[in-house]
Parts: sequence; C-alpha cells; structure tokens
Amino acid sequence: METVTLTGLLHKAAAEFPTRRALSVSGKFDLTHAQLQHIIDHAASLLIASGIHPGDVVALTFPNTVELVIMFLAVIRCRATAAPLNSAYTAEEFEFYLSDSESKLLLIPAEGIKPAEAAASKLNIPLVSAALQDENSKITLSSNPESNIDSVKQLVNDPADVSLFLHTSGTTSRPKGVALTQLNLGTSVLNIKSVYELTESDSTVIVLPLFHVHGLLAGLLSSLVSGAAVTLPAAGRFSASTFWTDMIKYKATWYTAVPTIHQIILDRHESNPERPRYPKLRFIRSCSASLAPSILERLEAAFDAPVLEAYAMTEASHLMTSNPLLNNGPHKAGSVGKPVGQDMAILNEQGEIQPPYSNGEVCIRGLNVTKGYKNNPEANKSAFQFGWFHTGDVGFFDSDGYLHLVGRIKELINRGGEKISPIEVDAVLLAHPAVTQAVAFGVPDEKYGEEVRKSNSWF
Repeated sequence: METVTLTGLLHKAAAEFPTRRALSVSGKFDLTHAQLQHIIDHAASLLIASGIHPGDVVALTFPNTVELVIMFLAVIRCRATAAPLNSAYTAEEFEFYLSDSESKLLLIPAEGIKPAEAAASKLNIPLVSAALQDENSKITLSSNPESNIDSVKQLVNDPADVSLFLHTSGTTSRPKGVALTQLNLGTSVLNIKSVYELTESDSTVIVLPLFHVHGLLAGLLSSLVSGAAVTLPAAGRFSASTFWTDMIKYKATWYTAVPTIHQIILDRHESNPERPRYPKLRFIRSCSASLAPSILERLEAAFDAPVLEAYAMTEASHLMTSNPLLNNGPHKAGSVGKPVGQDMAILNEQGEIQPPYSNGEVCIRGLNVTKGYKNNPEANKSAFQFGWFHTGDVGFFDSDGYLHLVGRIKELINRGGEKISPIEVDAVLLAHPAVTQAVAFGVPDEKYGEEVRKSNSWF
C-alpha cells in the first residue's frame, strides 16, 4: 500500500478503460479516460517548460471547469503541489493564501479573476491563464511555453510527494495549512472507491466546489480512479435548475453533497416534483455537516435511494467513516457510519480508549492522514498525541461499531456541568415539519454558566 500514488492510479484507470467517458462539461463535450490523461500529460509538460520544479507550489483559482481538473492533475504530475483556491475570495484573502502557501505560480481562467490578479501582482507571483477549447484540443497557456512531452515521461511520482495544499476553515483561529501527499490522496480515493463499490459503470454530477476535499476527492478523483464518469455543470457551479437535467442526461448513478444542497434539491422537488424523470440512483451521499434524520428520511422517500451519511475532514484526505451500502449492512440515521480504511478510537483526555456508548474525542491514524500542519508546531503538538491524530470532535461508538458525533469539543454547551450537544438539539428542532433550518449555541448565563439558545428558519 505504501507505494500507492494518485497519479499511478489515474494512469492505471486510463489504461484499463481508455475509451470510457471520464469527464464531461454539460452540453459541451466529453473526454475519455485516455484523452484526459493525454491532455494532462501535455499540460504538465507546459508547466515544466514554464519553470515548475518538483516541490514548487502552484495555486489555481477557477470555477468548476475542465481547465481546473486538467491543471490540478497536471501540477501533481509534475511532482509539484497544487493549492486550489476559492475564485470568490477577495484580494486580501487571495494575498493571505498565496503568501501562506508560498506559491510560485498562479493559474487562472482565460477571462481572468481581478482580485486574484491584484494579489498576485502585489506579491510578484507570475500569473498564467489556461484554456481548453474542445475535446480535440490541448490546453493552451497564456505564457505560451514550448512543450516537451519527454520531460513528463522522465518524471516518476513518489508516494511522499506533497500533492495538495489546503487550509482548514479558520472559524475559531487562523486557518491552518494542511499538506497531503500522493500516498494520502491515493489511499483515500481507494477507501472511497471501496466503501461505495465504485466501478467504471458509475456516473456522477459534481455539485460541490473542487477547492475542498469533499468535491475533489469524493466526487471527482474517486470516480476517475474507478474508471467512472464525472460531469461538470455548464455554469461551473451547482445549479438546482439544471441538476436533474444533467443527472438524467449523463445517466448518473449517485451524487455527493452537503446537507444545505440536499435541502435545496429536496425543497425544489417538494414544490415542483420532476418524477417520473428521476434517474435510478444506487445511493445518495451526505457529508461535511450533520444531516438531520428527518431530512434523510425525506430524501430517501423523494428519490427512492439510500442516503449514506459520512464523516470526513481535510487532515484525513477527506473520508474517515461512512454508512455502508445496503448489501453491506444497515445505514443508521443520526450516525456517520463505520471507519473506512483507517484506525479510529474514542479517547479520553488521558489517551485511554473508551468503551461503546462512552463519549470521548474521535481520533484516527492511517495512510490517509496528514503528517502535520505547515509551520505550526503548536497545532501539531495538540493534534498528534498518544500516537493518534485528534480530530477535535466528540463522539461515541455504538455496539455495532457505528460512530455517532456529539459535536466539536469547543462547541459543546456546558450548562451547569451538563455537556449539551448542539447537533442533538438541532436534530430535535429539524424534526418539526415547520422548521427548515436550525442552529443551537451556548450563551453566557449567570446561574448555569451557559444556556442553550437557538435560531430557526421557518416556512
């Protein structure tokens, strides 16, 4: 397993399924696995000709376009590190992320992104645009370098190559930089492929941004490694009005999304049902935030497919646990399922493993887990203890080995010594048919120290 690389897995899939559809831009064109790999290698040769060396960080900021997919994979083929960024960032945000990642180059779409350009100019980072006209073209770069495909053929990707650099969300502190290797990414996509039994017969539509691990690993890369097909919406982002049209046209068998998008899709169905036009899905996947059991039940009833809730984080190269497909066991509403391809334990503050139904911190270790945060020894010291990576989440295992999350350690509400889970309060509120969104939080209280408050959205 230690010899696994993401690029090696992609090459293997292209060799096994050369003529099968790999990537489509809705309503525009399709690329087979062989075509996609050929375009990626050519793009990698252009990056090498542009002076990119192994270990260099290349930032990319695009909507969900074919150019983003190709250039991301071309960067890591060069043994460089890809740092995808949200194209909606302000100039100040671009400046922080470009500086913190120590990017040597910024790749943008041909139409440009003004805030990104301003930040790159201020930091003296070279700026290059990338474009692909159609399935019979090759990527062109605005810097117009000379291609030498032999320069790519001579490169051998190493499992230890740092391929992806992302920042964790900085809700309570400065965002932390997470470096993920070829081995981390390769291990994770194999875990995803395994638990969902993805094959070359599968197809999905990307609804999540590819600058986060959820869309990138679970939606895009796990599909490509499986020889399966991926469709990018024509608009370069999720659109509720075109979602089912794309799902039907490209014969989708599954999709993965966050609860907010599931809610949007569900609301549209309930106000304007499109049955019997829904495709027959093998499963629907939910991750990145807690999915209320009431929403899960409504999704299953509306679209006649099992909804599998999962648990993931950037530091684990996305997937940590998932509810299984129905042929492999029950899926439990309110649980994020069983560990997939890694060790997981519930530890107390002394690092002792807790028995079933006892709360503690969720901790993991495995080949998918990052080696640490960039230039942040304090964060590394607290995150890596007792031989485990500490997620900061509180949860427990039930007697079947399914994980149930209680909340973030920092978000638990301490009411007179009683630890209250905001997730559990939210689930109760969302069970009421008149509530569409709910969030519970603690506020200071003279008597109890903290008291529960809530904010609801009603029909």
